[in-house]
Amino acid sequence: MPDTSGVFSPLQVRQYVVQVIFSVTFAFSCTMFELIIFEILGVLNSSSRYFHWKLNLCVILLILVFMVPFYIGYFVVSNIRLLHRQKLLFACVLWLTFMYFFWKLGDPFPILSPKHGILSIEQLISRVGVIGVTLMALLSGFGAVNCPYTYMSYFLRNVTDADILALERRLLQTMDMIISKKKRIAVAHRTMFQRGEVHNKPTGFWGMIKSVTTSVSGSENLSLIQQEVDALEELSRQLFLETADLHATKERIEYSKTFQGKYFNFLGYFFSIYCVWKIFMATINIVFDRVGKTDPVTRGIEITVNYLGIQFDVKFWSQHISFILVGIIIVTSIRGLLITLTKFFYAISSSKSSNVIVLLLAQIMGMYFVSSVLLIRMSMPLEYRTIITEVLGELQFNFYHRWFDVIFLVSALSSILFLYLAHKQAPEKHMAL
Repeated sequence: MPDTSGVFSPLQVRQYVVQVIFSVTFAFSCTMFELIIFEILGVLNSSSRYFHWKLNLCVILLILVFMVPFYIGYFVVSNIRLLHRQKLLFACVLWLTFMYFFWKLGDPFPILSPKHGILSIEQLISRVGVIGVTLMALLSGFGAVNCPYTYMSYFLRNVTDADILALERRLLQTMDMIISKKKRIAVAHRTMFQRGEVHNKPTGFWGMIKSVTTSVSGSENLSLIQQEVDALEELSRQLFLETADLHATKERIEYSKTFQGKYFNFLGYFFSIYCVWKIFMATINIVFDRVGKTDPVTRGIEITVNYLGIQFDVKFWSQHISFILVGIIIVTSIRGLLITLTKFFYAISSSKSSNVIVLLLAQIMGMYFVSSVLLIRMSMPLEYRTIITEVLGELQFNFYHRWFDVIFLVSALSSILFLYLAHKQAPEKHMAL
């Protein structure tokens, strides 16, 4: 079982059952990718691989559909005092509610198969695949756009030392103004205390008239000064964040001049071309309702060999290159998903919600990896898909690829718009400050 202590310790997970569920989910998710590599390398005989595929999918679906949703509902109810006495009953109600919506998820999509039973692998994995493929497409669309935006020096603002010094000078001036005005408020309060206007407030009708005629103007001045202090503190926060952003940008500019920075800048141009190509191909696939029949490695080698007119063993090399490609996809998928989700859950976690958050992480991770198997299947040569296709059953594989293209296109275009507005707004914000 993998070592997941680095995930649990920051989230303060003390429930052993939560740690076990997360670890088992992660272990069986990784086992699916190992089985994919075994398919390419031909490790074990086909009957043994088929058995382990069936066992692995049954366990992972049992966890994702039955165990994790139930325990999420159980720990949610446990945090509500009014429902604490009957938390088991309400946890069952929440699980049944999840099952209802999970099952109704299949209605708007062409994933139903009347040939199979209600709790068959095909019925369960088809619904898990919709959720997982949607998540994969959203992350892939954003990553394809954000990666070149992050790595390329072209998108960096031109920041000089003079810009940083000018902003720091404004920040210091603002802090001096805040200190000066707070001193005035403190002096005014001390003067009022010495005069007895704080603890010895006049009573009666004439006392009320006296307080109105003597101290109202002072209190109004204090309120105005306090409003100015609040506005200046908000400005100081903005100036501080902008100063930190300029320092980070200046460091990125210096880093881009190094050898490693130039390397990542080159990768940024490469991913930019990949992003444009992926968006173009997704659009073509959606418009013409097209799904590739040949894996991209074999297709690319065939095109290259035919163009160059050389003798080349396409089948032999496609196996090895597919193995490398699938390995890269697996490693980057696992690493990218865990880093992204862990950062997000760290930001919103607390001692009461940590159990629910880790279970949600396990749920998303499991669905993501099951869906990865559906999509990686297309990246494998045809002879290595046989057992995977038999195990997954009569799924509408073409639908999942089209659905991925649709969500990817929407995510990528939305990310381009968002990053464009953010990049355009940054210098305007700097000028306003």
